[in-house]
Amino acid sequence: MASQFQLIMRSGPTPGAAFALEGDQIDIGRDSTNEIVINDAEISRRHSRLTFQGGKYVLEDLGSTNGTFVNGQRLAGPRVLKAGEVVSFGEQIVMVFEATHFDAGATVVSPRAAAVPVASRPAMPPPPPPTEYVGSVPVNPGPAPVPGTFLRRSNPALIVIAVSVFLFLCMCVAFFWWVDATFRWCVFFPFLSGCP
Repeated sequence: MASQFQLIMRSGPTPGAAFALEGDQIDIGRDSTNEIVINDAEISRRHSRLTFQGGKYVLEDLGSTNGTFVNGQRLAGPRVLKAGEVVSFGEQIVMVFEATHFDAGATVVSPRAAAVPVASRPAMPPPPPPTEYVGSVPVNPGPAPVPGTFLRRSNPALIVIAVSVFLFLCMCVAFFWWVDATFRWCVFFPFLSGCP
């Protein structure tokens, strides 16, 4: 049983995949020439590099577009990794760096294994439109309104205007009734025929 290091993908194209770190220099990126290939749009073709120095792995970003992070801090230069640290490539690809003892008979992902991108997974098709639609216009626009629900669904401004018009008409009718009842037509309307 030899002590080795590995990266375990927590989120990304293949969650749970373990990448055994073997060799003095391991390039990580989207291009198939890298030792660890992660086929995802957030990963640059040559994203970052792990270098084995003094029994430890040192991680450095290779000028990637979306950056390389360790425990949420963007790398500005090489950094020695410690067991349990969280390594992120962009925002979506999250891995954990682990030092572990491997059983020689255990199955692990080869460092050259390519991670399948999320976009290549088959997407669920959208549900078909309801059968009562023809084009984009519903054949049956819905249930008929329930009597007495007009006021609940109406615009309050329309109600205020309607009430105001009704009150104005009532005042006009009352005014003309009063003028007629008190014989004051000539007082209010002197232009009428028959007024002195």
